[in-house]
Amino acid sequence: MASRQRSSRLRRTLLAVLVAASVAVPVSGAARPAAVPAPVPAELGRLRDASPVTLEARYAANRSGIRAAERMADGHGDHRRAAALRTMAAPERHFLSFDGRDGGRTAEVFGDLSRAERIAVLVPGSDTSLDTYERFRAGAVALRDEMGDRGAVIAWLGYKTPATVSPDVLTPGRADDAAPQLRAFIGGLTASLPRTVRISLLCHSYGSVVCGRAAHGLRLADIVLYGSPGAGVDTAGQLHTGATVWAGRGANDWVADVPHGSLHLPFATLGFGTDPVAKEFGARRFDAGGADHSHYLAPGSTSLKNIARIASGKATPTAGGRHA
Repeated sequence: MASRQRSSRLRRTLLAVLVAASVAVPVSGAARPAAVPAPVPAELGRLRDASPVTLEARYAANRSGIRAAERMADGHGDHRRAAALRTMAAPERHFLSFDGRDGGRTAEVFGDLSRAERIAVLVPGSDTSLDTYERFRAGAVALRDEMGDRGAVIAWLGYKTPATVSPDVLTPGRADDAAPQLRAFIGGLTASLPRTVRISLLCHSYGSVVCGRAAHGLRLADIVLYGSPGAGVDTAGQLHTGATVWAGRGANDWVADVPHGSLHLPFATLGFGTDPVAKEFGARRFDAGGADHSHYLAPGSTSLKNIARIASGKATPTAGGRHA
């Protein structure tokens, strides 16, 4: 009886949120500027190796692509986008990939990828694009600083993220589209590096659903879910990964209040399965301190320190433990 009541409550809540988002989207969408055009990027193929010479050639090619996108944005009259791209094209910035179309797709490296022994790949959640990129980048910089010289961080914005106020953020559709790109990226990265390099996938918010869709069979040390509404599965075992699966949530994260579970409707699936920090999900839990939804990688925070410890291979709690 209690189970049926919970299921009915989940159905009502998810449907109410869907209706509210459907009403809000036309209003918020009307206020957004038109898409900024960008050139088709050069075809660079997979990363062959992570030698300094190969990496610098790739960084230089993407720098040229960013400058071309800057010129097109400037010609279109979006001087704010052009200024952001001008900053991204600075010689000290290092991009493994760049595509300025449709909100932007990037993979930026922080640290020396050719010498790194531990690599963290960040997968962002909703409302992440070239127009909001700096907040994503700030977290990557803070994580790299916390991991130290033998660590590197890759900020992977490889998909069109959903808007927080939209029906897309309630369904796995965007994650289904993104998963092949993430799988290809991780596969290419692991093939270009020695097997001794430790690679962790760090998945924030809706990015957890992307990681859940992509996880099967990837060579990873850890998958870290934080600020997560779910991973699209009911247990960590259903991710079919040899990686250690971690989950954490800050005390001030509003995502704790969203309904967890999945509702299968004729036109869509709403929700993303079991709460990853719930005992029944089966992840190893880490202490995320008082983090709110947007500040898990804030400098000096408990959440940043513990996520960095996991990515560095220094966290070894028992299953279901609270501390990294």
